[in-house]
Amino acid sequence: MTASELVEISTYGLTHIGKVREDNQDAVRICDLDDDESISAVGYLFGVADGMGGFAHGGIASSTALETFFETFYSANGASPIQKFRVGIQNANLSVFQASQRMGAGRMGTTLLVVNLVGHDLYIGHIGDSRAYLVRNHKSKCLTNDHTQVGDLVRMRLLSPDKIRTHSQRSVLNRCLGLNLFVQPDIFKVPVQNDDVVILCTDGVWSVIEDKEFAQITKKSNKPEELCRQIIELAMERDSDDNLSIVVLHFNNLLSHGTNKNKKSWSLEDIFKRFTK
Repeated sequence: MTASELVEISTYGLTHIGKVREDNQDAVRICDLDDDESISAVGYLFGVADGMGGFAHGGIASSTALETFFETFYSANGASPIQKFRVGIQNANLSVFQASQRMGAGRMGTTLLVVNLVGHDLYIGHIGDSRAYLVRNHKSKCLTNDHTQVGDLVRMRLLSPDKIRTHSQRSVLNRCLGLNLFVQPDIFKVPVQNDDVVILCTDGVWSVIEDKEFAQITKKSNKPEELCRQIIELAMERDSDDNLSIVVLHFNNLLSHGTNKNKKSWSLEDIFKRFTK
């Protein structure tokens, strides 16, 4: 029996240059859902990255980070998902740093948001200000913390969360890949369950769409391709000034073939009490 027969998951990814930028510095990557051998070994793997527009060659930085992370993750036989995330993100950081040195490109950086589904656990590795949202029972929560100056102000309760999107320093990162030899990503896991929708997106998307709106949009459809297109179109309508990238995952069947159907059902409040910092 193959891994794809044990789990039913639908996914779609989309990236768009947007209305303002001259080039697309975002990148998305989705594992091959038909690659049973890789899925059996490491689970399902997805990611988005946002090259830093203020620095040179942001598109190269984002694609390099995702390519290196995926290669490292798939080759790290025997390691736990958490260990793979640590090594993969460090290798991605070094690859971007070295690429900037080879190209003489100066400072070159990118965000990185990667997720790995193994059974009922979603492992998340994150640095920068791309975001992961979990939509469950028509409610949505952001799972990640923004590694920005404004994000720090919110966590210190010096700034209200509803001021993030309009703050003049919203995009000033204090953590990303490629600028230093070592990085400190956030790595954690959350439990997922049937009919959950997970949305990965760059700040060009979430900067013009409120957290609660992601849940409102999924009420109309939870099909990943439709969701991706609707969310990108909404961000365009609201005149986002950045590139737009999104990956949507919908978990259709995580409870088949001998899985314990009495497994605890987690609310979003449960997840945030136990798994957020």
